[in-house]
Amino acid sequence: MAEVHVQLAAETLFNIGPLPITNSILTTWLVTAILIGFAYLATKKVSLIPSGIQNVAEVMVDSFNDLVSTIAGDKTKVFLPIVASFFFFILFGNYLGLLPGIGSIGFYLPSETLVKEGEHIASSEKVFIPLLRSINSDLNTTVALALVSLFATHYLSIKYLGLNGYIGKFLSLNPIFLFVGILEIIGEATKILSLSFRLFGNIFAGEVLLTTASTKLFAYIVPIPFYFLEILVGFVQALIFAMLTLVFMVILTQKTGH
Repeated sequence: MAEVHVQLAAETLFNIGPLPITNSILTTWLVTAILIGFAYLATKKVSLIPSGIQNVAEVMVDSFNDLVSTIAGDKTKVFLPIVASFFFFILFGNYLGLLPGIGSIGFYLPSETLVKEGEHIASSEKVFIPLLRSINSDLNTTVALALVSLFATHYLSIKYLGLNGYIGKFLSLNPIFLFVGILEIIGEATKILSLSFRLFGNIFAGEVLLTTASTKLFAYIVPIPFYFLEILVGFVQALIFAMLTLVFMVILTQKTGH
């Protein structure tokens, strides 16, 4: 008996040498291509009076610029490209995962192929492997985004404060400030867990919910309210990730004195 299998880890579709290509990586490439194509078309023929796709792009960027400027101030021009990239990449990735066919078009494999991954399924069963999967339902993707966010934040901190000012944020000859600095270092490490698991948990839970609702009776009716909920969740999670990254950047690039 064949059944839809919801797996925590992204499923491997094929390998390029030693590199496994999963369905979430395939979706990531698709999202990246869409964003690059959109940016190319929006800037291909720039005019003083925008129209069409250029107008859409300017509204998106201007709206986000107004939001970022209220927090970043005079650093908006530096922070905006980074924060906006996080927001639109995550947002498009979340929404692409809600489109028909994502997670439902794929192929079946004999269950024996999952035994090495710790699964125990009767030999008569087959497991469905989706060709595409929501990018943020893969923990590898969200951890990678969190790492990029952290590295970019600390790079900008060194850029604005200098190496001595950056080190001074965490290390001091004063024992009290040294202890506080150590706590700050631990806090920086926990940012990776906070950013990645929050995004992964919400998107993966939504994927499981929609998959479960779509395989039961009234599969074309029951999931509809959940789709509207996931549209809201997808936007909110993209905004939270981007805004937290922005706040971290602003805090670490501010000069502070003991």
